[in-house]
Amino acid sequence: MDEDAYTPIAEYGVVGNLETCALVGPDGSVDWLPFPHVESPSVLGAVLDEDDGGRFRIAPADEFEASQAYLDRTNVLETTFETDSGRATVTDFLPPAGRVDHPERVLCRKVARTAGTVDLEVEFAPRFDYARADTDVTAVERGVRAEGGDDRAVLESPVDLSVRGDRATGELSLSAGESAWFVLRCTGTEDASIDPEAALADTIAYWRDWVHDCDDLEDGCVFEGSWHDVVVRSSLALKLLTHAETGAIAAAPTTSLPEDIGGVRNWDYRYNWLRDAGFTIQTLMNLGHVEEADSYFEWFMDLCHADDPAEMKPVYGLHGDPDLAERELDHLEGYRESQPVRVGNGAAEQTQLDVYGELLLGVDEMRCYGRSLDDDWPAIRNIVEYVADVWDETDAGIWEVRGGEQQFVYSKVMCWVALDRGIAIAEQEGFDAPLESWRATREAIRADVLENGYDDDIGSFVQSYGSTAIDATGLLIPVVGFLPFDDERVQGTIETIESRLAENDVLVRRYDGDDGLPGSEGAFLLCSCWLVDALALSGRADEARDRLEALTGHLNPLNLLSEEIDTETGRYLGNYPQAFSHLRRSGPGRPGVTAAAGSTLTDLPLSNSSLSSGPPAFLRPDTRSYRANKKRNEPSDQSVMTVLESPTATFGPPRSTARRFWPVSVDSSLQSPS
Repeated sequence: MDEDAYTPIAEYGVVGNLETCALVGPDGSVDWLPFPHVESPSVLGAVLDEDDGGRFRIAPADEFEASQAYLDRTNVLETTFETDSGRATVTDFLPPAGRVDHPERVLCRKVARTAGTVDLEVEFAPRFDYARADTDVTAVERGVRAEGGDDRAVLESPVDLSVRGDRATGELSLSAGESAWFVLRCTGTEDASIDPEAALADTIAYWRDWVHDCDDLEDGCVFEGSWHDVVVRSSLALKLLTHAETGAIAAAPTTSLPEDIGGVRNWDYRYNWLRDAGFTIQTLMNLGHVEEADSYFEWFMDLCHADDPAEMKPVYGLHGDPDLAERELDHLEGYRESQPVRVGNGAAEQTQLDVYGELLLGVDEMRCYGRSLDDDWPAIRNIVEYVADVWDETDAGIWEVRGGEQQFVYSKVMCWVALDRGIAIAEQEGFDAPLESWRATREAIRADVLENGYDDDIGSFVQSYGSTAIDATGLLIPVVGFLPFDDERVQGTIETIESRLAENDVLVRRYDGDDGLPGSEGAFLLCSCWLVDALALSGRADEARDRLEALTGHLNPLNLLSEEIDTETGRYLGNYPQAFSHLRRSGPGRPGVTAAAGSTLTDLPLSNSSLSSGPPAFLRPDTRSYRANKKRNEPSDQSVMTVLESPTATFGPPRSTARRFWPVSVDSSLQSPS
């Protein structure tokens, strides 16, 4: 295998239209495009098979150097080619669904010569249905048409293309200052239906309006600081993963980018995991994107209403499809020969008890922002009642291990959270509930975890009952209020995770136990972020700062993050870009926002004396620092962070005051982007 044949994951840019996404390499090749939705079969898939996956490439004919950048505050990607004779750019975007007045979904590619002389080559080789359908390409007026099975696509081209079987090629030469457009329509009609220049202007305006215009804010941007652009990029990445129609958010727009190069740890992430509910809701609200938070809340609450809690899946398609049968595509080589390539995800059929606690975190967060739960309480109560019945059973856990169900400590803690937040909601909203029974169950779960989930000899919480394996989720035990940060068991767990899971003084692996799969994986960015916050909230600010500075060095030039990083090479691993990683970076209520977004942790009032005898007030459901029924996006009148927020932090629109269930470890440069 020629390793150079595959573009490093970290070098891809991503564009999308709120229905699907495309990966664009620095070589000018679109190597991934599922259509019409992100979880649909691919039309272009060279990222999974360099020779036969399908691509659409525009690049100089001569040797070149390339760089990529997004147009300011947009998801419009510009690739710049430098040759010995000149410079050219390719601007890629998909107009947001429903935004531009045209009936079709299109990929637009603008080619422009900006200096000297540059001759470009064009290669269009689609492969429908994950390259399973035989493709036929024919010339038509103003371009070519491709057909494969029941699918078809039309490429509108400014130059004549030569057709040879299943691909079309051509050459393009432009005069100085001249530009030309290629428009790919995957619905097959040959009638031009879009003004690409107008679509570009409209798309730029859409994205800049969505992230807010800093210059229009009376008091300036509340996220101003050296990391403003980084956090804005994370919010734009999250928006790209959001489906415009349903509000559901994909974990990533790709499938089977490997966690272990050449190995079997290749999964399809183009779906929504309900465990992301709490993380997602708070991040969106903290960023001021209330509409997206509300849409996502309604999407997952519809699932809660529709299904008995026992029948709920851990993961759903973005349209609520529960049938995500996992299949292997043996005809594809896989990224750098990492097989199998999988579509669908078998985790949908697993039991994952942690999901219910994370759902309740999202529900409670929306309530804190004034969302009425009157109509939703019956479904919420059913979830809490179900958890009260099954909390002591085995499950597959947050990491979806395939080596058999266990009594995972984190799952137990999140069952405790489900009871705890359910009790808080019922008490504060006056909802009918068997509170005495729920309180007794909550205490029973806590006692069980403390007795069976903590190993005195190791001095740490373990991954599962009876195991000596360590799991990074132990870092979240104090975050959700299960124990205070100054509890010796919490501090022992942090120290054990540092010694057993941390590598290179910054990167943290998920666990060190057997998960039932061959091979290994990289360090998990999410867990690396958790450790930074745990150190900061434990009064170890200098160590947290050092880890933070090292971790930010792993950001790629586009400020996009994958799921994992190879601890030896620094290469990105896993599906990309990864929502979980960006949730940590874009929401000031997220663990790891300091790590991935790059707060300098300056002027933070951190010392061991800052630790209380219990969870910080903002972690305790009965002492929330929010005003009931507060209007959304109303400027905050006080800081709700009592441990880590800079005393000089500024607050303003679009921000709301709310009790946070995740600690904040940010300075004034990490407030809501605008």
